[in-house]
Amino acid sequence: MNITLEQAQAVVEAAKAKATEIGKQMNIAVVDAGANLVAFVRMDNAWLGSVDIAQRKARTAKFFDMPTGELGKLSQPGGALYQIEHSNGGLITFPGGIPIKNDQGEVIGAIGVSGDTVDNDHKVAKAGVDGVK
Repeated sequence: MNITLEQAQAVVEAAKAKATEIGKQMNIAVVDAGANLVAFVRMDNAWLGSVDIAQRKARTAKFFDMPTGELGKLSQPGGALYQIEHSNGGLITFPGGIPIKNDQGEVIGAIGVSGDTVDNDHKVAKAGVDGVK
């Protein structure tokens, strides 16, 4: 099951609304169940360097079907997944990427957000996930 374009656009709009509410310019990426980019927005004046980070957060969240911040906890020195971020062409293991599930609990895609602190990136990503229809 894949996220539809309509759903992906709703996710982006919900995330963009949250970013606007907190006064931050963000890059917002949505990927499907195969980790392929479906929707992307770079808000005016959002950091160019965060374009790639947002997309990598979304792919990382989908590759492992878990929030990137949770993967980060498992990849600390001494952890079972230490240095996993060097696999798959480069992963992002800090907050801002979250899997997107349908009503049946199946992962249909993921969102990645980058452009401010990881706490704000995660808040905006969470708002996007909550906006899926």
